[in-house]
Amino acid sequence: MMNAAAAGTVKLGDLAVNRLGFGAMRVCGPQVWGPPKDRAAAHALFRRAVELGVNFFDTADSYGPHVDEELIAEALYPYPAGLVIGTKGGLLRPRPSAWEPCGTPEHLRRAIEGSLRRLRLDCIDLYQLHAPDPRVPFEDSVGALADAQRAGKIRHVGLSNVTVRELEAARRICPIVSVQNEYNLGNRASEEVLSACERLGIAFLPWYPLGAGTVLRRPNVKRVAARLGASPAQVALAWLLARSPTMLPIPGTASLAHLEENVAAAALRLSDEDLADLG
Repeated sequence: MMNAAAAGTVKLGDLAVNRLGFGAMRVCGPQVWGPPKDRAAAHALFRRAVELGVNFFDTADSYGPHVDEELIAEALYPYPAGLVIGTKGGLLRPRPSAWEPCGTPEHLRRAIEGSLRRLRLDCIDLYQLHAPDPRVPFEDSVGALADAQRAGKIRHVGLSNVTVRELEAARRICPIVSVQNEYNLGNRASEEVLSACERLGIAFLPWYPLGAGTVLRRPNVKRVAARLGASPAQVALAWLLARSPTMLPIPGTASLAHLEENVAAAALRLSDEDLADLG
C-alpha cells in the first residue's frame, strides 16, 4: 500500500515528519489567485493526502492570497495528530502576476496573526520567511519571526529563497530548522545551501521539485522511468529523496491521480546505475 512513510522521516526541530510532504499551492485558482473552481474537490485532495501518510503540508499567506490557508483549515480542522503545517509570509500579491517582497517587521507581525486566524491555530508549527526583502535589513525580518517565536506564536522558524550567507546570519538570531529553495534534477543552483543544511542538520524543502514539469521531459529521466516501470515524476522525486537524507520534497498538485502517483515515489528505490544515468 502506498504511503509517504516509505520515504522515512526528517526532523523539523523537534517534529518528525514523513519525508514526502505536500505543497498546497496548486489547489488555488489560476496563477495561484482566488479560490479553486471546486472547493469540495480541494478538500477531498487534502484529506486523501493525509490518508496516504502525508503529515507535512506547505502553504503561504500569499497563495490565493489567503485562500490556501483557509482551504487547509476547512478540510482538516480539527487537525489529525502528528500533522505539521508550515506556512510562509513576506510576499505581497497586489495582482495575480505579482509576487512582491515585504519583509518589514510590521508586515510580518500582521502576516503571522492572519495565518494563525485562517489556520485556526494558537501556534504555527513552522513559519518561514518567504523571501528576503532587499529594502529591509534581513536581520530585522528574521528578528520579527524570532519575536513571534518567543511570544509562543511560532514553534519553529524556517527560511525560503536564501543564500548560505543569509542562513548563517539568521542562525545568529534564532534557531533555523528548514530552508526552502528551488532545487530539482534540472536546477541545482542551491547545492551549497543544501550542503550547509546537511552539515547543520536542517531540513531542505526543494520547491519546484519537478521543475514545473521541465524535468519530466529530460531523456535520462524518461529512460530510467521506462527501465523501472515508473513515471518520470516518480523518478524525479525518488532522485531528490536519494540525493540527501535532509531532503523533504513537497510536490503539489490539484489532481488526486497525480497525488497518488507522487506518494508512490516514496517507495521507489534507484540503483547506482539509475543514479549515474540521472547525473
